[in-house]
Amino acid sequence: MKRPAFFFDRDGVVNVDPDPQPYVLSWDQWEWTPGIFDLLREVKARGFATVLVTSQRCVSKDLITRTDLDAIHANMQRDLGDLAFDAIRVYTGVPNDPVLPKPEPQMVFSAAEELDLDLGRSWLIGDADRDIAMADAAGVTHTIRVIGLKQATVTADYEVRELAQVGELLREILGPLPVAS
Repeated sequence: MKRPAFFFDRDGVVNVDPDPQPYVLSWDQWEWTPGIFDLLREVKARGFATVLVTSQRCVSKDLITRTDLDAIHANMQRDLGDLAFDAIRVYTGVPNDPVLPKPEPQMVFSAAEELDLDLGRSWLIGDADRDIAMADAAGVTHTIRVIGLKQATVTADYEVRELAQVGELLREILGPLPVAS
């Protein structure tokens, strides 16, 4: 049976938006968004697959190599431990990149095929219009926008100011967390 997924944008959701710099270029610049560990714990306890979908044009701008970016993601996965993402999809903008940029739904479709996901029962959390538009184009049923620095013109199903509100929202819509056996 296909399972639902929870798709996460990276900068501004998983890690603190590196504003005013547009990119995290090394692991020492990484700062976890408060509440991300609790949110990942909750969605995994609910049986969701977790997928990171991120645009990192810093590679095509020669600010960082793909190897360096992969190292940042490896450190992220290591720190997450049991909460690590089930899949990571990255658009870099390099010529002939097989991954298409947001709002194209290709990152979502690719993960759905690999992990046998039910997009009709899935969620996406992002902080930019292109995140929400990508989810809508892919048929992801529920979208959440983290209100922050980016102007919103595409409507999400829900809006939150901090990740703790997402857990509250899930409990309101999906009921209490299942009891571990």
